[in-house]
Amino acid sequence: MTSTFPTISISTERLVLRPFDEDDVPALTEMMNDEQVGAWTAVPQPYSEASARRWIAEYAPTERVAGRGLDLAVTEFLTQRLVGVIQLAKTNWHVRSTELSYIVAPWARGEGYASEAALATAQWLFTDQKLERIELRTAADNTASQQVAQKIGCISEGVLRGACIARARADDGTWTDVRTDYIVWSLLPEDLDGAGEQLAESGGFTSYTDWN
Repeated sequence: MTSTFPTISISTERLVLRPFDEDDVPALTEMMNDEQVGAWTAVPQPYSEASARRWIAEYAPTERVAGRGLDLAVTEFLTQRLVGVIQLAKTNWHVRSTELSYIVAPWARGEGYASEAALATAQWLFTDQKLERIELRTAADNTASQQVAQKIGCISEGVLRGACIARARADDGTWTDVRTDYIVWSLLPEDLDGAGEQLAESGGFTSYTDWN
């Protein structure tokens, strides 16, 4: 069984999660060139505007239509500035599970945006998409990412030894691969204690079926 993710906008108290568009290219490029993003993700470094355009125009729509994943721009409701990314990947519609990850821009850290965006996405996945499991994987030394997982109610399931390639900046400015462990987390519908239904009833989800 396969399915397709809809084009979706999710609103929270402070944020709007929506599809990326061409106007996001400069901010997305700047975000992806951040030192922390380089260290803890597989995003190519340096990250070019051409890469951002390809990701927005080709990769993200293809993943969504194929039902494999979904990429959402996390923006501030008041300023509309880009503050992060929520990504769903490796979606299995038979098992009804997906893997969730998040990136927060350096100019927006410390505001609780990652947990707010991740929780809203989880609520939408469980109520609207009828998924039954969300998995997160955090590098063993990425404490900030682990705190987000804990904050939204994830349960730590174990360690995948040597399964993660992080990166460290060498003295000459180049990146060096560093092998480390992944901590695996899961979130099930019952872990949210009905918060998803409350958000759905408040009109927090909006589908834009006319977007391509």
